[in-house]
Amino acid sequence: MATVLSVSGSPSATSRTARLLRHLDDRLKAQGHEVIPLDVRTLPAVALLHADFRHPAIVEATALFERAEGVVIGTPIYKASYSGLLKSLLDLLPQYALAGKTILPLATGGTTAHVLAIDYALRPVLSAMGPAHITPGWFTLDKDITVGDDGALTVAAASAEALLQVTDQFSLALGGRPALLAATG
Repeated sequence: MATVLSVSGSPSATSRTARLLRHLDDRLKAQGHEVIPLDVRTLPAVALLHADFRHPAIVEATALFERAEGVVIGTPIYKASYSGLLKSLLDLLPQYALAGKTILPLATGGTTAHVLAIDYALRPVLSAMGPAHITPGWFTLDKDITVGDDGALTVAAASAEALLQVTDQFSLALGGRPALLAATG
């Protein structure tokens, strides 16, 4: 199966976006993929702010992108666009860092007014980085993602079903196992 880099562009330590990605990571792992999580907020601010391409953390992050066959990009939407933190990382990657890769864009936000941010803000930037394929993405409302006292993530039924569908399409594009998809859907 494929190696998948799961990138959270949220600046928050209690991010719903990151929690949602880790939830979907489990599904991809169950389908046989190796999943490597990357929370951009854990990269040194000095490297991001000073565009230090040679900083060891940026070199390591670039190597993770090179290693991956698929990349899940998750971001909260702020003012109708993806996070500035995610932009800082994407700006430090080589121009064609996504060349030949399959990409799944995901976003979270407070209002359906931002639902098109994936297609009009994020997708053009990802496309410019040369991926082989960008699968259909999904926007999830913040109110549809809840975290229980025990840390368990719950996604509202309609959003949960759509997220599973786009995740499974991404998995299939990477060579996932269709029989397993039906068994876990």
